Amino acid sequence: MSKFQHDVMLRVVKLLDVFLVAVPFAVCWFFYYAKHIHTPFGWMGHACILALYAGLYIILGKVYDAFLMSMQRVSELVYSQILAAMATDGLIYIVICLLSAKLCNLIPGMAAIAGQCVMAVLWAFIAHRWYYDTFPPQATAVIYDERHGMEKLINEYDLNLKYNVRTSMHVKKCLDDLHALDGMKTVFLSGIHSHDRNIILKYCVARDISVFVVPRIGDVIMSGAYPMHMFHLPMLRVGRYMANPEYLFIKRAMDIVLSLAALVITSPIFLVTAIAIKSDGGPAFYKQVRLTKDGKPFEIMKFRSMRVDAEKDGVARLSTGDKDDRITPVGHIIRKCRIDELPQLINILKGDLSICGPRPERPEIAAQYCEEMPEFALRLQAKAGLTGYAQVYGKYNTTPYDKLQMDLMYIAHPSIIEDLKIMLATVKILFLPESTEGIAEGATTAMSGE
Repeated sequence: MSKFQHDVMLRVVKLLDVFLVAVPFAVCWFFYYAKHIHTPFGWMGHACILALYAGLYIILGKVYDAFLMSMQRVSELVYSQILAAMATDGLIYIVICLLSAKLCNLIPGMAAIAGQCVMAVLWAFIAHRWYYDTFPPQATAVIYDERHGMEKLINEYDLNLKYNVRTSMHVKKCLDDLHALDGMKTVFLSGIHSHDRNIILKYCVARDISVFVVPRIGDVIMSGAYPMHMFHLPMLRVGRYMANPEYLFIKRAMDIVLSLAALVITSPIFLVTAIAIKSDGGPAFYKQVRLTKDGKPFEIMKFRSMRVDAEKDGVARLSTGDKDDRITPVGHIIRKCRIDELPQLINILKGDLSICGPRPERPEIAAQYCEEMPEFALRLQAKAGLTGYAQVYGKYNTTPYDKLQMDLMYIAHPSIIEDLKIMLATVKILFLPESTEGIAEGATTAMSGE
């Protein structure tokens, strides 16, 4: 089967999902909400509402990876689908209230969500099963240099159903016999230097072999290069963080408006949390020096989740997760719900932080990382953030090297659209337990050998 046929079939199945999720909303709309809007709609108005719903669901579904039947487990698909549907329902409910000029009854909408949950489970199970029954695992080769263990990750994430790793070899062995890649449908290149990688890339592209590249730091920096022409030659201009003034102005305006609104909305949570934390006699808030743009230090604010003497020896340590005995009983709860991060909204309002950006590190820990990875300081090109690319697409225990690459990918492509995607995707990780796992001391890479 050709890649074109594969892609067409996938799109049809994904559109079926949009249709199935939209059906409960359509029933809810026609039998209840359409009858209560201020000015009755004709058929064109009804079509616009349904199109708006479908469009929003597609956008949010992509943000939450709700359609990746070939890359995610059924449980992950269901979670992403339900999250996307609920977010879409919430936005459409606001539209309906505006059309009705009043707050509308939530019960029909909740009934629609229940129906969408059923549809999500049904589609996820059938689509996942259909994909792997229709498309057999692809013959796959893993080529590595300094980073090895990709085949273990493929098995760990159940992607062995899609990629049948037939060979795993060092890049030197591969370059000695490139014909070893003949017959492969997919090749993973893991941590390979650019010269060697380019030879393999050209060979694979010429033979219609799909290639996945685990980049190196230089590759990530180059991804943000600005294409131009000079001396009648194509050029790529590379420099430090090159966000334009319009982007920075809009980003700061968003930070102020959203942080101020969030502070007002969460003020009752602030009060209850502060009272609960002070029950052990210590302060409610905890301040800690962190680094932001260009290495500027500032005091980050958090609700205290550890004992007052958590670092009585003066040594800076990362949390090792829920089993860390320094965490208080109240601390376990607020860390699970991410409530301990709420006071950082004040930092955002002050301008120390942005909503989106590389997470700020402590000077002592950043210095430790820089000793082993001097490139770690490149994260300081942009203002630090409450949430970021590495937080959304990695885990709490994703290694510093891989977090660095993720942060540099964000820095290389400054965009309000990307910031909005990160904000929306942050909602998804709030309820995933792996995002609060601790980090093992001394960990530097996700795969061994570097």
